[in-house]
Amino acid sequence: MRVSVIFGKLSGGSCILGGMTQAEKNPHEHGSTDAVSDQAPKGAVATPVDGVWMLQQDNPGPMTLEGTQTYWIPTRDGAIVVDPGDDDEEHQAALASQKVALILLTHRHPDHVGGLERLRNLTDAPSRAFSTDYCSPGQEPLSDGEVIDVPGAELQLKILATPGHTSDSISILIESAADSRPHGVLTADTILGRGTTIIDHPDGRLTDYLASLEKLEALGDIPALPAHAGYLPSVAKTAREYLAHRQDRLEQVRAAVQAVRERGEEPTVSNVTDIVYADVDAGVRPAAEHTVSAQLAALEEGA
Repeated sequence: MRVSVIFGKLSGGSCILGGMTQAEKNPHEHGSTDAVSDQAPKGAVATPVDGVWMLQQDNPGPMTLEGTQTYWIPTRDGAIVVDPGDDDEEHQAALASQKVALILLTHRHPDHVGGLERLRNLTDAPSRAFSTDYCSPGQEPLSDGEVIDVPGAELQLKILATPGHTSDSISILIESAADSRPHGVLTADTILGRGTTIIDHPDGRLTDYLASLEKLEALGDIPALPAHAGYLPSVAKTAREYLAHRQDRLEQVRAAVQAVRERGEEPTVSNVTDIVYADVDAGVRPAAEHTVSAQLAALEEGA
C-alpha cells in the first residue's frame, strides 16, 4: 500500500519524503534557498542515518534505560516526530520549539505516548499510530507496508508491523525516495540498544515477536535506531542474536516447567520466573513475569 501523507492528511498521488543532504542540514552555510527545515530542537543529536535526529528524554529507569529516544525527521515544512515520550513539560516544549508537521507513535506504552496530548496541544500537529486510540480525529491508522511521503526531502518512511512487544508495535524503515534503498530502521522497543525487550503478554505474543525479528533480520545490515539506549550498526545481526536468545530462553522455560512438575507442583508464572530469572533485579521482576507468561503461552501453542 502506498499513500501520500502530507503532514498527516491523506491524499492521492505521490511526493518526495525524508532525509537531507549536508547542505540541507545547514542551508545558511551552504547557500541553499530551497531546503528542508534546518532547525532541530535544542539538545537533539545526529544519528547514524542522515536526515534523522534524536532527542533523548530525561526519564531514565529500569524499563526506559537511559531514557526514551524521540526521533526528529526534518522536512521542508516542519518535522515528523516519532514518539513524544512520557508526559514531560520540558521534553515536549523542546520538541514544540520548532515546527512539527506530523507525530507518529510506535506503540501504546506511556514512555512513548504519554506526551502525545501535550505535544498535539502545543503544535496542532496531527498524530497517527497503528492503533486508532492515538490517531487524531480524521486521521487513518497506520498500516503495514504503507509508505509516507513528505515534501522537500530525499527519504521515505515505510511502516512495518512488528507486533510482539505489544500487539500494536511498529518499526519504521527509512528508505531512499528515489529507489527504495534502505538507510536504517527505527525499531522502537522491538529491538533495544542494549539488553532485550519484554513481551507484554497477553497483548504481546512471543510467536508474533519471533516473526517480527525475522522480518527485521531480512532488512540486512542497516543501522537500527531503537527507542532506548543508543544505536546498533546492523539490525540483521542484532535480530539474529535476539532470535537465538529467545529460543534459548524458551528452552530454559521448558526445562523449568519440567523441574516444577517433578517436585509435585503445577507450573505458574511466578514459580517458573523464580527459576529462569533467579537473579533478576526486583525492579524488573514484573517485566520478567510478563515475558515468562508469553513463553508459557507459546509452549501451550506448540512452540
